[in-house]
Amino acid sequence: MEYTTVIKPKNRLFEVDFKEIWQYRDLFSMFVKKDIITQYKQTILGPAWFFIQPALTTIMYMVVFGGIAKISTDGLPQPMFYLAGIVCWQYFADCLNKTSATFTTNQHIFGKVYFPRMIVPLATVTSNLVRMGIQFLLFIVVYIFYVLSGVVIAPNIYILLLPLLVLMLAGLSLGFGVIISSLTTKYRDLTILFTFIVQLWMYATPVIYPLSTMPTDKQWIMGINPVTSIIETFKFGMMGVGTFSWGMLAYSFAFMVLLLGIGIVVFNKVQRSFMDTV
Repeated sequence: MEYTTVIKPKNRLFEVDFKEIWQYRDLFSMFVKKDIITQYKQTILGPAWFFIQPALTTIMYMVVFGGIAKISTDGLPQPMFYLAGIVCWQYFADCLNKTSATFTTNQHIFGKVYFPRMIVPLATVTSNLVRMGIQFLLFIVVYIFYVLSGVVIAPNIYILLLPLLVLMLAGLSLGFGVIISSLTTKYRDLTILFTFIVQLWMYATPVIYPLSTMPTDKQWIMGINPVTSIIETFKFGMMGVGTFSWGMLAYSFAFMVLLLGIGIVVFNKVQRSFMDTV
């Protein structure tokens, strides 16, 4: 008798069966649609929150950091500067928070039926691209408004790095997320700690301030944060203002690759027995 599907344990920790993931592409699509639809289901304004949230956040930053604290925006209009940081950071933070709860949130599904577990965090990273795309459109509208208003903005060829920057944000959030998700199957209080860390992490990233506000010889400290070079490159490519360094960007890319490797190993190890500890 021949079997059409054979399920067997993975012998190697560093292994991602992309062929198997492709076979479950319909399930992957279902998870992506579910994440998009249920996020604002049974809300009054629905998808409009995709625009309202970054708009309100931008206004708050303008009042607190631009108006009261008088933090520099490198000569750029405040709404455009803050939105640029918000678009990138919000995507990273959303993916990070959701992927870090992969095992605990989906334990009822994982315990009943088999499918490649990596599909869930991959679907989360993909569905959040829709939200990022909508927020990016808001940024473009503000961008065009200031260009037509006569504000000098100097986009350059580094704008072509945008797909790579999004890929790096997705890779970093996926890597960190699956590692934290694996740890929280046993240590639940790490979820509370990690949520707090993500909130503080934003202030260690040039979202509400430019990297140029720091002395040149101290900027490498901020560069240790792999998200720093991504957001700075985005601002530099789109608006011609910011700190761009191939070295810092290469560091962030290498960090992402290493992190994903570690994440895959930890994820594969935990998924074998996590139902016994969740």
